[in-house]
Amino acid sequence: MICPKCELEFIDSVAVCPDCGEKLVSKEEFEGNLVHPSDWVVVYTTSENYEAEMFKANLLGAGIDSLILGQKDRNYPAVGDLAVIKLLVKKDDTENALEIINDINSRKDINNEE
Repeated sequence: MICPKCELEFIDSVAVCPDCGEKLVSKEEFEGNLVHPSDWVVVYTTSENYEAEMFKANLLGAGIDSLILGQKDRNYPAVGDLAVIKLLVKKDDTENALEIINDINSRKDINNEE
């Protein structure tokens, strides 16, 4: 048995992690739930963190998990913002996520025209 939070291994008779209180899972179940970078696809890029956060919130509302990969280094101030922020979703959710993002962007374009 393995704690999914601490990743510590215990004997089979233990059901709850004594360190954090998390329910233990079998080794097979734990390894089956591991996240691998190849499972994720970039669906949107921006230079603004708030924009990535808003898209992430909209995707979460539709039941789509997403990750934000920010490559901004705040230790070195520079003129302008050259950092790229990427929004990633699981491969299986790519089509639905792109549909939601495109719908949001099309509404933004309509509002700018008015």
